[in-house]
Parts: sequence; C-alpha cells; structure tokens
Amino acid sequence: MSALAPTSAQRPVAAPRGNGHRRPRVAYLCVDPGVPVFGTKGASVHIQEIIRGWRNRGAEVTIFCTRAGDHVPEDLTDIRVIERRLAKKPAAEREKAQADAAAYLAELVIAEGAEAVYERYSLFSDALARVTAALSIPGFLEVNAPLIDEQRTHRELHDEQAAEAFLRAQVDAAATVACVSRPVAQWVRARCATDHADKVIVTPNGVNTDRITPAAEAAGPPIVVFVGTLKPWHGVHTLIQARALAAVQWRLKIVGDGPQAPELRELAARLGVPVDFTGAIAPSDIPAALAGCALAAAPYPLALQETDQYFSPLKIYEYGAAGLPVVASRVGQIPDIVEHGVTGLLVEPSNPSALAAALDELAQAPQARALMAEQARRRAVERHGWDRVLGLITAGAGL
Repeated sequence: MSALAPTSAQRPVAAPRGNGHRRPRVAYLCVDPGVPVFGTKGASVHIQEIIRGWRNRGAEVTIFCTRAGDHVPEDLTDIRVIERRLAKKPAAEREKAQADAAAYLAELVIAEGAEAVYERYSLFSDALARVTAALSIPGFLEVNAPLIDEQRTHRELHDEQAAEAFLRAQVDAAATVACVSRPVAQWVRARCATDHADKVIVTPNGVNTDRITPAAEAAGPPIVVFVGTLKPWHGVHTLIQARALAAVQWRLKIVGDGPQAPELRELAARLGVPVDFTGAIAPSDIPAALAGCALAAAPYPLALQETDQYFSPLKIYEYGAAGLPVVASRVGQIPDIVEHGVTGLLVEPSNPSALAAALDELAQAPQARALMAEQARRRAVERHGWDRVLGLITAGAGL
C-alpha cells in the first residue's frame, strides 16, 4: 500500500537556496488532502504558525504537502512548497493514493536532506518514519484529532487495520508526539506501545499575539463575535437562539462559512434576529474582523460522549489575544482555557437561555469586560504563544 507512486505535477516552487548557509533545514509534512497549508480553516492557521515558529528560530523550512491552498500570507510567500495533489477517488483507492503520496514526499525529503522533520498526522502516512530512518534525524509528530475514529464515523474507512499500522509506525519513529488535548493523547497511547507513553505529550493550540492584538470597542451596542466553520459541532444555532432571547441590546457578528450557513441564515430570519454574516475570510483578515468587538462566543453543543470533546479550540486563544472576554460552553478543554469570572464566563452547553443571560450580563457591564479583557490578553501572551508551543514540542532536541 505504500509503494512509491509515479510522479505527479508539482506546484511551481522557488529555487533551492545555496548550501553555504548554516540555518537548520526543517521539512514540514502534511499529507492530509483535507487540510490546505494555505487555507482559511483553523488547521491551516495551525500549520502556518508552526512554520513561523520554526522560521523564528532561524530554520529554513520546506513544505511537502498534498494540498497547498491559495491564501498565502505575505510573510510566507518566499517559502518553498512541494505539492503532490490527490484526485478524489473511492475509499480504497484514496487510501492507497494517500500512502503513495506520503512515500513520494518522503523520498523527496530524503533526497534533499534535512536536520529535522515535522509532520501533521494524517491517515495512511508513514512519511516521518521513512525520513527519520533514512536520515537519522529527530521527527516530531503532531496529532490534532483521532482521525481513524473520525473517518470511520463521519466518512468512509476502507482499511482500518492499515490505518492503525501507519499510526504505530509514525509514533514509533517520532522523538515527540504532540497532542492538542488530553483525550487525543489518551487515544494515541491506547493504540500504540505502552513504552511510548513518555514521548506522548499534550500541547494545546496557541495564538500569534503579535498578529492579533486588542482594539477599541466600536461605538453603539456591544458586538458579540463568533469565528469558525459553520458546522453543527460549533453550536452557532444556539448563539442565534440566544440573541433572540436577549434582554439587552447587543449585535451579533458571525465570521466564517460552511455547510450550515443557509440553515443558520434561515433561522436568523425566522427569529427576526439581525446577524452580520461575513462569510469566510483569510486568516490574515481575522484581526480586522475581531477589531471593534466587545465579546466573543464559543457555544459548543453538548456531546453524547466526553471523548467527543477532544478539540483544542483555536478560536478561544485568538479571542484572548484580541482582549475579548469569552462566553463559552463548559465542555471538553474549554474550562482549562477560560477561567470563569476572570477571562470570561462558562455556561451549560446547548442552552440558549443560559448563553443569552451570560452575554446580557457582560454586554451591560463595560468595567467587568475591561478587566476580563486585560486578563485574557495577558494570559494569551504569557501562556499561549506559538513559539512557546513549538518549544515544548522540540524540547531536548537541540534545535
């Protein structure tokens, strides 16, 4: 399943730099065709910030991926990108194509050489394992979700046994396996040898506190903002229902797009709720979208199982960097990020009345908002910068 596939078209890339430099060369790998390196979703932001973290350390980074994307930030236009695109195929063929792409990209890394390899975990990739074995360099595996379970539940998984084998090979080879939450770390440990437990660490998402900074609130009623993909597991319908129940005047701004957008627009119209739907925007436009807002919302719904709440919510770190108090559901990892009464308020999930009451409370309390905003910004700077996240992942590697 992992034989080297014939070469496919590559995205045009910049010419390689000369060998006279002493900057460590880092290969960044993302073989997941569902995650564009330069896209608008949170996963794309995560990739870009980790790459910036490596470059801040003086590394020369080359990206090897299956989907480059088109939203290239200005500060990353000079980076080399090698892309092997995957066509849409039935499950069995898709899985083989992804494995072949991983092998192909790994061979390119090996041919070029590198001092370290960093891979965002994807199904049917053993690229990191191949590279570390060939070059005897440290490899760092980032695991953002229990992808095998997600694929089985929400899409189609043809060869689960092979997917498990690829995961074990990657974990075996990695110097560090960085998981975004405790449930994800537990998922990895349960599927891999127990002697790897010490290399599996928890490193939640971070935020670029230089890119996202506080701004003054806009005049008029306070603006409550939500940023994210419009899918059911973000609970935006509850937020719109909360606005309909509000006893205090505040404006609602929803930044993002997704399959639930038509349904949410229809709900707002039916409830007579004025909502500013901005649609999808590039990550570089997020600071401007947050500017002028007074509060932020993360209305995640109630999950059937606690293990479903495995995410590390990027949006909440961005809200904090922008100095926005957050009203969020008390689920998953959120109570570890939002301290009730200090940086925001926590409410019961899937409860429009509770959400409306909390937003009303802060909408009419500018002094409380200001104190929370100061604390949220301070914590984002001190605890959640991406450079700190990368430092935890690579600690002890001498890079």
